[in-house]
Amino acid sequence: MPKRNSSRIKNKELHDSILVKKNSISEFIIEKLLFIAAVSSVVIIFFIIFFLLREGFRAFELLGIFNFVFGPEWVPVGTPERFGAFPLIVGTLLVTVGAMIFSIPLGIAGAIFISEIAPFKLKSILKPTFELLAGIPSVVYGFFGLVILTDWLRVTFNQPSGDSWLAGSIILGIMALPTIISVSEDAIASVPKEFKEASYGIGATKWQTISKVVVPAAISGITASIILGMGRAIGETMAVLMVTGNAPIIPSPITNVFSPIRTITGTLGIEMAETPVGSIHYSSLFGLAVILFAMVLIINIVAGRAMTKIKEIHHPSSRKKRFSFKISESQNRVIKYAILIAFLLGLAFEMYIWFNLTYSIAMLGMIILTYIILKKLSANYTQKIAFTIITLSAALIIFILAIILFDITSKGLPTLSWSFLTQYPSDIGRAGGIFPAIVGTLYLVAGAIAFALPLGVLGSIYLTEYAKEGKTTKIIRAAVDNLNGTPSIVFGLFGFAFLVLYLNIGISLIAGQLTLGFMILPTIIRTTEEALRSVPRSLREGSLAIGATKWRTIQKIVLPPALPGIITGTVLSIGRAVGETAPILFTAAVFSKRSITPSLFEPVMALPYHLYVLTTNVPGSREASYGTALVLLIMVIILYAIATLVRLKYWKTARMGSGSL
Repeated sequence: MPKRNSSRIKNKELHDSILVKKNSISEFIIEKLLFIAAVSSVVIIFFIIFFLLREGFRAFELLGIFNFVFGPEWVPVGTPERFGAFPLIVGTLLVTVGAMIFSIPLGIAGAIFISEIAPFKLKSILKPTFELLAGIPSVVYGFFGLVILTDWLRVTFNQPSGDSWLAGSIILGIMALPTIISVSEDAIASVPKEFKEASYGIGATKWQTISKVVVPAAISGITASIILGMGRAIGETMAVLMVTGNAPIIPSPITNVFSPIRTITGTLGIEMAETPVGSIHYSSLFGLAVILFAMVLIINIVAGRAMTKIKEIHHPSSRKKRFSFKISESQNRVIKYAILIAFLLGLAFEMYIWFNLTYSIAMLGMIILTYIILKKLSANYTQKIAFTIITLSAALIIFILAIILFDITSKGLPTLSWSFLTQYPSDIGRAGGIFPAIVGTLYLVAGAIAFALPLGVLGSIYLTEYAKEGKTTKIIRAAVDNLNGTPSIVFGLFGFAFLVLYLNIGISLIAGQLTLGFMILPTIIRTTEEALRSVPRSLREGSLAIGATKWRTIQKIVLPPALPGIITGTVLSIGRAVGETAPILFTAAVFSKRSITPSLFEPVMALPYHLYVLTTNVPGSREASYGTALVLLIMVIILYAIATLVRLKYWKTARMGSGSL
C-alpha cells in the first residue's frame, strides 16, 4: 500500500509538472502574440512617416523647408506656381481651436449628466443617443452644414456667405462631441464608489463630490477623450471642405470668424485627385501631409505631458509636496484671480467681435455680478445652478442631434423607395438608385472591422495586462496616440502611396478596407484599454490565487466586465468607418460602377463618396442627396441598435457576476 500511494504521488507530481510546463509554454506564446499585435501600431506609424517623407521630400528639397512652411501664398495653378503652406496651417489651427471651444465644455457636461445626474432609465437612453452623433457620417455633417448651417449663418449675421471659419468650427465641434462624451463617461463611471461614499460621509454635497472628487479622479480618461476629440477635429476633411469656403487666405483681422478659410486636409481632398503623380505639386501635397502629421505629433506630445502633470498634481503625495511648500495661499488666490480676469477679458473681446461694444460691456458686467452672487450662495444653491447648467448642456446636445435627424429624415423620406434601394444610379446620380453604393459600403466596413478589432483588442490586452512600464511601452503608447491623431486624409494618402502604388494593389476594395482598418485601430486600442483598466485589480488577484493562469484570468475574469467598454470603442469605430470619405477617396471609391463583384481587387462604390459627389458636383441632385444621406443614417442606427443591445446584455451579465462575487 505505501508503495502504491508513493507511485500515485509521483504520477501526480509528474502530471502537475507537465501541466505547469504546458501552461508556461502557452503563456509564453500568447504573450509574444499579444506583443506583436501591440507593436503593429508602431509598424504602421513608421510606414506612414516613411512614405509621407518619401513622397514629400522633393518639395522640401526644391522649395526649402522654411519657404514651404512659411510661404504666404498657395497658388498651384499660377505662373509661376507658389506653394506656401502658411495660410493653410493657420486655417487648420483656427478651425480646430474653434471646434474645441465648442465641444469640450458641452462634452464634459454631457458625460457628467449621463454618469452622475441622469436616472438609470434615462442614462440607458441618452448614452446610445449621444453615441449616435458619432455614427452620423462626416459627409452627412458636411451636407447638413452646406445646406442648412451656412445658410442660417448668412441670414442670421447678415453675411454675404455662410461658408466660413465659424461654420467649420461648429460642424467639427459637433463631430467631436460623441468621442468626448463617451470616453469621459466611461472614465467617470469607473471612479470607485468608495471615493464618493467617503466624500458624502464628511458632509459634501453631490456637486461638491462630482467637482472635487469624481472629476479629478477621472481626469486621465477625460484628458484622453479630449485628445481623441481633437484628433477627430484636426483630421476631418470632407465636412470642413464643404463648409469653410476653401479660400487659402488668413482672416483679416485674424478674429474674423466669418472669413472663408482653407485647411490642410481640405486642400489635400480638393487637389490630390487631379495632380499628376511625381510632379512638384504632387510632392507639395505630401509635404502638406508631413506638416499636418507634425502638428498632430506636437499636439500629442503636449497632451501627453499635460496628462502626466495632471496625474502628479492629483496624486495625494505629490499634491502635498508641490503646493504646501512652493505656493502659499495668497499666491494661489492671486493666480486664480489672474486666470479669472484673463477669461473675462477674452470673453469680452469675443463678444465685441460678435456684438457691439455697449452690449458686450453690459453682458460682461452681468457675468461679473453673477460670479459675485454665486460666491455668496450656499452649497445647495450652487449645486442647483450647476446641475441646471449641466442639464441644459445635455439638452442642447439632444437638440442639435434632433435638428440634424429631422432635416435629413423629413426631406429624405420622400425619396426612399424600393427602386431607390435596389437599382443602379442613372442620369449622373439624379435618378435611379444607390444599390451598388450600399453594398460597397458594407464591404468596406466589414473588412475594416475584421482587420482592426482583433488586432486592437489583443494589443490592448498586452499593454494593460502584460507590459511593464518602460521604453518599449512608452513607444507603443506614443505610436497609438499619434496614430489616433493622424488625420483621415493622411491615411488616404498613405494607402494611396503604399497600397495602391508601391504594392501595386491598385484602387480596390482591399486597399480601402486596410486603410480604414489602419484608421480605426487606435480608437479600438484606447477605448479597450480604458475598459480593461476599469476592472478591479482584486478580481485578477483572486483568480490567480486559486491557480488560474494569467490568460485564463483575462479570458474569464477581466474581459467579460470590460466588454461594454470594448463594444463602445467598436461602435465608435463602426460609426467612423461607415461615414469616412477621405481614406477611400484615393484608394477604393468610384462614383459609378455598372456591376457588383465580390473581388477584393476591384474598386467599389460607397455611400459617403456618392453623397459627396452628388452634393458638390451634380446640380439638381438635392433629392437624391437627401435620400442617400438618410440611407447612411438608417444603416448607422441599425448598427448602433445591435451594438447597444449586445452591450446592455453584457453589462447586465457583468453586473450580476460582480454581485455574486
